[in-house]
Amino acid sequence: MAHLRLAWVLSGRGWADCIVGDQQTDAEVTASYITAAPEDLLAAVTRLIVGETECRAQFEAEPTAFRWIFCREGTDVWIRLLELARGSDHDNAGTEIWSTQQHIDVVARAVIRCFDEVVSKYGESAYRGKWGEHFPRTELEVLRTAWRDHRGDWAASWSPSNP
Repeated sequence: MAHLRLAWVLSGRGWADCIVGDQQTDAEVTASYITAAPEDLLAAVTRLIVGETECRAQFEAEPTAFRWIFCREGTDVWIRLLELARGSDHDNAGTEIWSTQQHIDVVARAVIRCFDEVVSKYGESAYRGKWGEHFPRTELEVLRTAWRDHRGDWAASWSPSNP
């Protein structure tokens, strides 16, 4: 635990590659701007922070879809990333392409860091030009605020050097 990488790379007009990895393995998935993929991911992690025990986010890759399934128990989060032939398919129809178990703090920091790096690299105007939609500033700030407000709840039981 305690190691999660996430990168959001704009690969063409309306397309992004998302690379996620932990200490054991990496996965790369594609997202199209036809859905609110970055907003959905940020919102799912925010919902975990504030106490939901299970939530999802989905990236459409036309016609393939990639579904993130987050399950939280206490301060642990299990992340499963599924590839589905169609976005409407049930989870059971998907193929798991990556999974990990992480502390909730590690998940929040990785997602916040990812989108901070995106806006630093592209700027909000260039991001919109390449992605086709506005940078998810509101969702990022909601996640950042939720993380700051709730991370004290976990500090007594965990630190990155002592998971």
